[in-house]
Amino acid sequence: MFIEFPEIKIPVEGLDRIRFPEMVTIRQTYDPQKIEDLGAHIRRELETRIPDRAGFKGKRLCLTVGSRGIPHLALMVKTICDVVKEWGARPFIVPAMGSHGGASAAGQTEMLAGYGVTEDAIGVPILSSMEVVQYGTLPDGKPLYCDKNAWESDGIIVFNKVKPHTDFRGRHESGIAKMIAIGLAKHKGASVFHMKGFASFPEIVPQAVETFLKVAPVAFAIGLVQNAYDEICTIEACPRDKILETDARLLEIAKEKIANFKFKSCDVLIIDEIGKNISGNGHDPNVVGRNNSGDFPEVFSVQRVFIRGLTEETHHNGCGLSGADITTGRCLNGVDWVSTWTNVVTANRLNGGRIPVYVNTDREALQFAIKTCDNIDSSRPRVVRIKNTLCMTEIEVSVPLYEEIKDLDGIELVKGPHDIAFDPQGFMTNLEF
Repeated sequence: MFIEFPEIKIPVEGLDRIRFPEMVTIRQTYDPQKIEDLGAHIRRELETRIPDRAGFKGKRLCLTVGSRGIPHLALMVKTICDVVKEWGARPFIVPAMGSHGGASAAGQTEMLAGYGVTEDAIGVPILSSMEVVQYGTLPDGKPLYCDKNAWESDGIIVFNKVKPHTDFRGRHESGIAKMIAIGLAKHKGASVFHMKGFASFPEIVPQAVETFLKVAPVAFAIGLVQNAYDEICTIEACPRDKILETDARLLEIAKEKIANFKFKSCDVLIIDEIGKNISGNGHDPNVVGRNNSGDFPEVFSVQRVFIRGLTEETHHNGCGLSGADITTGRCLNGVDWVSTWTNVVTANRLNGGRIPVYVNTDREALQFAIKTCDNIDSSRPRVVRIKNTLCMTEIEVSVPLYEEIKDLDGIELVKGPHDIAFDPQGFMTNLEF
């Protein structure tokens, strides 16, 4: 469902006196280590860490693939499937993404296709269904569910990216364990799970995994970590009895590798695009500091956030817009509100579906953002602009902010200063990096 947001005029005294600062492009540097040959690395991991491979001959093995944007995803998925085929197994793929994709089988298949994961590309069937089976309960009696196709397989290969979660902290956050507890639980199971609230996740996620491992046909798991340059730096395969241990260790690596700001605050943050392929929250709170459960104030402090648009890969899911203070009608007109609100209701976070203040153009949005900041010199605002929270290497900052941070480790001047460029309609031109 799309809604047409009309043009509006908000009378504000002094708005026309707001002047935009000049910007410079800076480069933030991080640990660049990455895996050069992903296919060969995955093969080595599977051959050296997975015992009793002969036992998979003739078996139907289910590979989980989620909704997160991961570089080279199709290559890695195909490599895993090719290897288990060489073992004599018959792999197939199950979308394991809770309620994402509009909580429909077709929508989840479409999400995978957006990442290049199709039956033709990978060479295996994709069995997408929202049907689940109950395999147990949490200690309080809440039911636990698993995708029916996965449950009826001879073995489940749990494959997922491991990263800090957007709404809670614990030993197991977003990774292999959460894929089992929520991703494989589809819409029904994810909804039940989120009714417990994010504060309970550090306790109940491993409880769900422990129950699952006792009764489900889990074959093994593969976890990966991305570095700050959005490249794969770690991939580990592990047998079923090492899943929780591996998930926790990879999370510690992920927290060390995550991209972030080299400085701690600004007045206005402009985010060009958000989306489910970027983060479950649309924009990563581990970078921005804002989420739907109380924020991570120790991460980053910002007075006003302006979000300009959505990624193509998010398929019009506007989750994360609630973290903006201001946006544009053009951005809101690109949101599928049924898909968005289905997602936030499933997550038990209605505030995640709120609509921010909107204006007609980017120019107006930036004026409003600067004008409404408390206790700043509006002639020298500390402005930051990023493409998205995965692209943190090259970013733009205003000259007043650059003067504060230019001597920090890991910051280099690339070019500038330059004016913020707008097209004749008042919208910013896209960042080129």
